[in-house]
Formats: sequence, C-alpha cells, structure tokens
Amino acid sequence: MSINNKLEPVEVFAGTAWQAEMVKSLLENAEIEAFIMDEIVGTLSPWYTSGGGAGAVKVFVSSLDYEKAKLVVADYEQNLQNKG
Repeated sequence: MSINNKLEPVEVFAGTAWQAEMVKSLLENAEIEAFIMDEIVGTLSPWYTSGGGAGAVKVFVSSLDYEKAKLVVADYEQNLQNKG
C-alpha cells in the first residue's frame, strides 16, 4: 500500500463484535487509533453487512497506521490459532 497525503480509513479486521472489540483494544494499546463499523447491524443481522454473515463487524484504522496495525492483527490471529 502506498502512503500518500490523503488519510483514508482502511479495514484491518472483520469478525464478531467481541473479536472486533478485542482487536480495537489491542490496536489502541499499540497507540493506533481504531474504530468499529457495523457493530449493531453486524450483530443483529450479519447477512446485511457481510456475504454469508461471516466477518460482519469491521475494524478500521488510518491509512498511515495500516502497516503497524496489520502486525497487531496478525499477532492476534496467530494467538487464536495457537489456542484452538
């Protein structure tokens, strides 16, 4: 991803409301501002926000923080795989 002068929100994670809140918390602990989209609709009617209803709640960060955020999300996903 090329970095330009225009800040844009970029999706870094999609999952359940609980997972999205966890990822948002981890990002904020890493000093990355994040916000959640489709938390209510994605929980009540996930098929409206995502095909098949999977990954209905999304986490976004600034395009400037995208690379750092990808590392945090990758660590979270790796930890999930190691526990399951």
